[in-house]
Amino acid sequence: MKIHYNPKLKQLARNLRNNSTLSEVLLWIQLKGRQRMGYQFSRQKPIGNYIVDFYSSKLKLVIEVDGESHYKKEKKDAEKQEFLESIGLVVLRFDDNQVKQDLDGVLTVIDNWIEKNA
Repeated sequence: MKIHYNPKLKQLARNLRNNSTLSEVLLWIQLKGRQRMGYQFSRQKPIGNYIVDFYSSKLKLVIEVDGESHYKKEKKDAEKQEFLESIGLVVLRFDDNQVKQDLDGVLTVIDNWIEKNA
């Protein structure tokens, strides 16, 4: 299935890539270059009217890191996740502090998901 996006989000996605949070940078270092079992990930990828933190088109997997910008936005996050799941994507969600304090644990969750679902 072809996933469409709002072209108006392209510049915003670029800005987000250039202004990533520490946890996004730490996770990106582990996802880029096909390090997770050979699967390619994109970061700050527009999908529909949303921008996701990380996305693998082959796995149909979205990885979201919820930092301070997500606090008090649970309803918007839930709507975003509902949309992503409605088009056949799976969302793994991690807290900003979880990535910073237990990156190995986060990577284990991601790797286990890939092993079970790829």
